[in-house]
Amino acid sequence: MAQKTILDKNALTFLEDYLNNAAPTGYEWNGQKLWMDYLKPYVDNFITDTYGTAVGVINPEAPFKVVIEGHADEISWYVNYISDDGLIYVIRNGGSDHQIAPSKIVNIHTKNGIVKGVFGWPAIHTRSLAKEQAPKPDNIFIDIGCKTKEAVAELGVHVGCVITYPDTFHILNNDHFVCRALDNRMGGFMIAQVARLLHENKKSLPFGLYITNSVQEEIGLRGAEMITHTIQPNVAIVTDVTHDTTTPMIEKKTQGHCEMGKGPVIAYAPAVQQKLRDLITDTAEANKIPFQRAALSRATGTDTDAFAYSNGGVASALISLPLRYMHTTVEMVHREDVENVIKMIYETLLNITDGETFSYFD
Repeated sequence: MAQKTILDKNALTFLEDYLNNAAPTGYEWNGQKLWMDYLKPYVDNFITDTYGTAVGVINPEAPFKVVIEGHADEISWYVNYISDDGLIYVIRNGGSDHQIAPSKIVNIHTKNGIVKGVFGWPAIHTRSLAKEQAPKPDNIFIDIGCKTKEAVAELGVHVGCVITYPDTFHILNNDHFVCRALDNRMGGFMIAQVARLLHENKKSLPFGLYITNSVQEEIGLRGAEMITHTIQPNVAIVTDVTHDTTTPMIEKKTQGHCEMGKGPVIAYAPAVQQKLRDLITDTAEANKIPFQRAALSRATGTDTDAFAYSNGGVASALISLPLRYMHTTVEMVHREDVENVIKMIYETLLNITDGETFSYFD
């Protein structure tokens, strides 16, 4: 690996700005603009599409095309119903966890700007401990300090407004990154660092590289489905997050063993093309990059599936970042894992040749 520092001060400043910006599913454009501004010195041009996926391209004229990909969106809520007494009830936009909602501060995004609110919850003194109710999608509510539906409307809040959490980036114990939306803006961050290192180390690639930050993964891989038909790649290396299974209440017999700080996780699944995966693992071993393995039944549940089964079949692989507390506001990853995902993708790209085929029949 080149001697350039991976997570230098500028990179971490970008990471903090990128994570602190809200980019809920369907509303990713401000985050995409931040990402593109950071990536601009390291690419030749950009592709964007109608729904907001952004792609930085290196060697756009090359016929052989390789994608490295993450997704840009974060989970959120929608305003679904406003009661006569001014309380707001919600539905999910992506896989938002209703159990963490009570007592959380929220930002409601309106045409007039952000309206602050809180997910209220009855005080412990007023609840029946014998018949304790758990938070559920139909009983959590947001209070914005209004007593009537009309007062809510006067603030610009209406059905369909998107709601995010304002929790911001911080570092625990020097090497643990914590924030909401690490799933998966860490992916967009990591692929941007790959592009940066290629530029700083003056590496010339014999193929076109498409650094792709897809939208709408959280509601069904939709951005990747759209952009893969635009790019029509030959190869796709996708990065996302996966569960650290060493915390309480996770069953390793069903979830597998994956530990934060022990390296990226290489996926084994039908959508993962085995020769490409072997190139990644061989590259990691040759460069002494630690990694873990995970077996995934049927679908990977990531944008890997969208790329793999498009355009008549695209050789695709998945490199995952171990993460604790997924879909909460305190998602956590280890700095060394972040660096090693970047190294793994970077070194793998240097081992792909122009027009390389991953067919088993050549």
